[in-house]
Amino acid sequence: MVRLTPTLLLPLTLLATSALAQESDKLYLFNWTEYADPEVIAAFERETGAEVVQSYFTSNAEMFAKLVAGGDAQFDVVVPTDYYVPRLVDAGLIQPLVDGIEGRNHLMPAFRQPDYDPLDRFSVPYLWGVTGIVYDSAVFPDPAPSWSLLFDPEVNPDQPFALLGGDPQVLFGMACAYQGNGFDCTDQSAWIDAAKLVSQTLDRPNFTGFADSTAAIDQVARGVTRAAVTYSGDLDYRKADAPQTYASLKFFIPEEGSQLGVDTLVIPRRARHPELAREFISFMLRPENAARSASYAYYRTPNAGALPLLDEPLRTASQLNDEQRLHLSATPELAGDQLQLLQQLATEARSR
Repeated sequence: MVRLTPTLLLPLTLLATSALAQESDKLYLFNWTEYADPEVIAAFERETGAEVVQSYFTSNAEMFAKLVAGGDAQFDVVVPTDYYVPRLVDAGLIQPLVDGIEGRNHLMPAFRQPDYDPLDRFSVPYLWGVTGIVYDSAVFPDPAPSWSLLFDPEVNPDQPFALLGGDPQVLFGMACAYQGNGFDCTDQSAWIDAAKLVSQTLDRPNFTGFADSTAAIDQVARGVTRAAVTYSGDLDYRKADAPQTYASLKFFIPEEGSQLGVDTLVIPRRARHPELAREFISFMLRPENAARSASYAYYRTPNAGALPLLDEPLRTASQLNDEQRLHLSATPELAGDQLQLLQQLATEARSR
């Protein structure tokens, strides 16, 4: 063992202090891919002098597993979808926001005190979108806007298709909606019927597997599949970025019902820089930053103050209308035995 003299200790102490100071100037953001405007991030860095370090996930299940494995001490801000907020609370993985968040007054009433966070205590809405089917219009010129494109072998007997990977609750929601039980079904018998449908679907020769939203789009563009499940904003983003590549891809919301998903901003329980995290969330709530975030990601904003700053198509899409309310629903909160049952049924269905 080497004995350190005081003259050796002094430089090491200075180095440790310097490293700590540098670390305090970093905000660690755990986000969906391609979901934060680099210019907005750069503006936050200029205003605060902090560096934003991003890591990425492709599903809520992946995000949750990372936080359970110690990620709640690695990240300062995370972007879970609405129905995962109660799970994160129950698991003790996120902290109350309470004070220090400015700008909630900009949010539309429909996004205040939601069922998944009724006291606005743990989360702030960031962007929202809808789940639906992306398809190759050269193969399916005029499909009925229905989950049957995936679940009915008579509607699609031979064209390859994929289902959404990640959390099984969305998968079962799609099956429940197709069977007439609503996307937000929580009844055990409805889940059992959904599990049977999923199991039968996986046995079809033209089923290619599970894919996350972004991979699903690229698979359809390459002809690996002809129909799959994706999120509205992910397709809009790619079509704007490479219109020729994705020219034949179209999207619909199934008439039987689908998911309205709100992605939120939360702070992990053991975040190293919670005050900087609150600054970041408040910064993202400013109307100009909310508008730029929506315009970049091609997702819809819950921020009423941002609406006048958006181009017309996105401004209209960001305002919930009666038809959307009729066909869209939030993914319901599950916990305890109910969540365990769903996961068990999903495991059995996927094992065929």
